[in-house]
Amino acid sequence: MLLSAIFVEAQQPYIDSLKHELTIAKEDTNKVHLLAGLSNLYFGSSADTGVAYAQQALDLAKKLNFGYGIVEAEGALSISLIISGNYPLALDHAFKTLSFSKKINSQLVPWAISLVSWCYYYLGEYSTCLSYTRQAFKLAKPWEMPYGWRDLALVYHSLNQADSALLYARKAFEKLKGSAAEGNIAHILGDAYAGKANYDSALLLYQDGVFVSQDNIVDLVDSYNGMAAVYNAKNNFDSAAWYSKKVISEKIQKRYPIGLLKAANMLADIYGTQNKPDSALKYVRIALNIKDSLFSREKTIAIQNLAFKEQERQKEVEASELKYENRLRTYSLVGGLIALLLIAGILFRNNRNKQKVNTQLQQQKEALESTLTELRSTQGQLIQSEKMASLGALTAGIAHEIQNPLNFVNNFSELNRELIEELKIEKVKDKSERNVQLETHLLNDIDQNLEKINHHGKRADAIVKGMLQHSRSSSGIKESTDINALADEYLRLAYHGLRAKDSSFNATMKTDYDNAIGKINIIPQDIGRVILNLITNAFYAVGEKGKIKNEKYEPTVTISTALIPSLGARGPKIEIKVADNGNGIPQKVLDKIFQPFFTTKPSGQGTGLGLSLSYDIIKTHGGEIKVETKEARPPARAGTDGDDPVGRGEGSEFVVILPVS
Repeated sequence: MLLSAIFVEAQQPYIDSLKHELTIAKEDTNKVHLLAGLSNLYFGSSADTGVAYAQQALDLAKKLNFGYGIVEAEGALSISLIISGNYPLALDHAFKTLSFSKKINSQLVPWAISLVSWCYYYLGEYSTCLSYTRQAFKLAKPWEMPYGWRDLALVYHSLNQADSALLYARKAFEKLKGSAAEGNIAHILGDAYAGKANYDSALLLYQDGVFVSQDNIVDLVDSYNGMAAVYNAKNNFDSAAWYSKKVISEKIQKRYPIGLLKAANMLADIYGTQNKPDSALKYVRIALNIKDSLFSREKTIAIQNLAFKEQERQKEVEASELKYENRLRTYSLVGGLIALLLIAGILFRNNRNKQKVNTQLQQQKEALESTLTELRSTQGQLIQSEKMASLGALTAGIAHEIQNPLNFVNNFSELNRELIEELKIEKVKDKSERNVQLETHLLNDIDQNLEKINHHGKRADAIVKGMLQHSRSSSGIKESTDINALADEYLRLAYHGLRAKDSSFNATMKTDYDNAIGKINIIPQDIGRVILNLITNAFYAVGEKGKIKNEKYEPTVTISTALIPSLGARGPKIEIKVADNGNGIPQKVLDKIFQPFFTTKPSGQGTGLGLSLSYDIIKTHGGEIKVETKEARPPARAGTDGDDPVGRGEGSEFVVILPVS
């Protein structure tokens, strides 16, 4: 109630309750609050009573040296003095409120500044009022904003800036409608609409203000005066005079003299316009008497003196602040110099330590560079070893693939040689002894054998061309590739490569290809290397498990492909799975299998680069590679019910996921 400086509706039961508390209150800070609260409840209906309670509150607060109470009482006294028309004294207490609030509580400063602006508003100093109002608005808390908008609307209306007045009045009305300040903001919004010549809206708001302000003489009078001004603007002089006389009939006297002055001036203008000199003269005299009491020469001088003293006080405050700032700058400069000296000493010491550390770091750097050179050399050798291992697997597979058609070529060539020798023998016989039918039969057999030789020769040629294409260095250019055919080709190459190295090796190969995939854009040589590596590892896993004799175990490697439909904004993908029923991968090393140079194979059988290179290739294609595995269980002990004496494992499954486009 106090912080926002609003006109409060004085409810009699509440006032009686506070008065009862006052009679039993001790001489303490609580009594200061009670007295100030009663002052604020009375200033809208009986300003003189408000002044009396505020003065009592101020005297007690000073006696108790209660700083917050002094600010509260000074502010309440200023408000009541504004309404009663004692502007010099009101301005004096407003300046005191501002000065005390700055010393004890910064949160009260916006309210104190608004008291000064209200004094200048009633004095007609609207430019000065606007300056203080803006200062208060900048410092206001969120809950004080509606009252800041209200004050801005009031002063902009007085400065004839109708658009700004209406803007801020509307914002304030939206927040304050239904509150105790509704009567106050209703007539202010009415003034704003009247300033825009929107008289119908203005009258409705004035009527609302009259309805909710029956116990608040200030808001009631302002609403009546607003209605009179609207009817006068509409040339409805009878209604204008009626509402102005309502103000006069309220007998407000010292309770709100500025409101009485507006009504008297309005009646003097109306009767002057209607050529009724006696009535006009009557209200002119009333207006002059009120104006003289409010703005006499002595009061004007007093106000000027107060403003001058406030300016001098502000200059003293500024000079004191400047002196303090200069002293602070001096101390800061001295402190800065000391700090610079300390920093210089620290930097000098650190520089010496840094030189020592740099020497050590240089030595360590040289040692690390030497180690790095050796590591790079070793890395190159390992990579070359991995390449040679892959090349060996490819070579073995190619050799086995080519061997079959070459066997046909050799066998049919040998057979043709025998047939030709037999034909030559038949040719040298006499005509009577030659068997023409046999010669024809031999020639047909030779012709058929030549066709088979040609067929298997072309088959070998196609195998060589295909292998050369897949074994050459990657071009880095994606091509439309049948992923099913690529997977099947490398499955056969890997299997035959292992068979060429170890004729005892055997495994079941299962395939499940999704024909809906079609062709996708990939770098076939790179993806082929990935598939070959995964299948070779799978064959190695089942081969290692197969070395432990177990009649029930059937080594099996499965390769499958599947099309994954698009989900939402993601495009379709393909999935390539390579699974085995070997011993599985131990969980403790599962997170390391894609790291360079990490391998679970015995020394000399693996470089640890195959899966690492495969991982990089798949990532380059925008895909992902993951593994799912279940490690083999320990073998069952003799004498138990276990039926797997070598241990059971569900093997591993590597999953490659690639985007279709």
